Amino acid sequence: MKKPQVNLLVYFLVILFGSGSWIAINGLWVELPIIVQQAPESWSLPSYLSVIIALANIGPIAFTLASVFAPGKVSVKAVIYTIVSIGTASCALLPFFWKYTNFVAGANRSVALLVLTFFLAVVDCTSSVTFMPFMAMFTVPYLNPYFIGEGMSGFVPSLVALGQGVGGNPDCHNVSVINSIVINGTVKNITEYINVYVTKDPNFPTENFFWFLFTMMLVCGISFVLLNHLPLAKKEHVGAIKETESPNDGCSNPALVMESTGETNGSVKTSTADESRNTVASAERKNVEGSNSVVHDPGEDCLITKKQGLSRGDYIYLLCVQAWVNALSNGVLPSIQSYSCLPYGNTAYHLAVTLANMANPLACFISFFLPTTSFLLVGVLSLAGTAVGAYILALAAMSPTPVLLGTGGGVFLVIFAWISVVGLFSYVKVTIGSIFREEGQRALLWCGAVMQAGSCVGAIVTFLFVNVFPMFQQNDACDL
Repeated sequence: MKKPQVNLLVYFLVILFGSGSWIAINGLWVELPIIVQQAPESWSLPSYLSVIIALANIGPIAFTLASVFAPGKVSVKAVIYTIVSIGTASCALLPFFWKYTNFVAGANRSVALLVLTFFLAVVDCTSSVTFMPFMAMFTVPYLNPYFIGEGMSGFVPSLVALGQGVGGNPDCHNVSVINSIVINGTVKNITEYINVYVTKDPNFPTENFFWFLFTMMLVCGISFVLLNHLPLAKKEHVGAIKETESPNDGCSNPALVMESTGETNGSVKTSTADESRNTVASAERKNVEGSNSVVHDPGEDCLITKKQGLSRGDYIYLLCVQAWVNALSNGVLPSIQSYSCLPYGNTAYHLAVTLANMANPLACFISFFLPTTSFLLVGVLSLAGTAVGAYILALAAMSPTPVLLGTGGGVFLVIFAWISVVGLFSYVKVTIGSIFREEGQRALLWCGAVMQAGSCVGAIVTFLFVNVFPMFQQNDACDL
């Protein structure tokens, strides 16, 4: 069998293209420890963003329906051009408008930030069902750099955020204020002393961080253009490779060529970067893109082996676990992250967000090298993640005075808990997706459906408890 070759320039372009998949939302999320200090929503801001990200899946749902009811008429390339342009423009607007507020429903709201977040979430969610089908145009060796880039979409913003810092924990200064009042027609000056909440500046401002996100989205778009039109990249397309191969190669063809079905291949992704990996192996066999006229490779048939399918009980078990895990990891826990961390200080919140975001691609990376199909292990890891999640939820419920407040041990435990829960749940989600991918497209569609349902229900329910039936309390700024 001939060893597949790769072009290093194309390899690098694919990495840059993949890095744009979820970099906007991941970047926005790791910037929250700074944003919540200035946004009028304050600690409740993550709950707003969780709901917005869940609702933004209208993008991939619309793409799915269009592909099903108008097969062959939906151009994946055109959709990618559109969403990358929207993402780039939204990132360019963030530095100018993220601080702008409007008086809505009796209070100041970060309307501009929330609207731009919705557009960025639509872009990133839709990338989960368009980027992989586009990669089906390339031979199999280029799937690996795509996944590297996808992992970078969570890892790189976290590194930049770590370098940015949050300026340490805030201080509360007692300052004097002179108020003029009129007493019996005489103006008198009265000096009052009040506590003022003073935040420390990070190493560089939020505006610069948003310009970094804009640059990354722009690089993603440029890479996509080059992958479509650069002659070196065209030579790596499946069609170009097949033209140079002997028709008798059979199974020696290294490219797994996709079928042009015009249907989407499965899971729709939410606020975390790991979920699109659930469709990896399925996408190696099925191509969503009907507009590129990709043909089926007869040599692929000899690579398919018949496997025993899952029982009805297995389906129900895995779907329930997937729904539960996504409800916690994408809905409940992100919404209350600020309440669980901020009592311990801005630094604790900053490290919990950034390091947990790094744990996501790391867990996905581990799952590729240490895969498992054990239902027992899936259950054990899910229970372990649930236990850690319960600890985080308890800390949020006890806010603003959780256990071990004011101690180094409390800070360490909350950071470690967030890293652990994200890592455990990410591994479980990828594992269940890998099991379902062997069952075909229908199974992946069900997997994607329960993932979205769980995420949406978890985000909406927690939003109600945070903002409508306030069960989580924010402390006074000067009590930090």
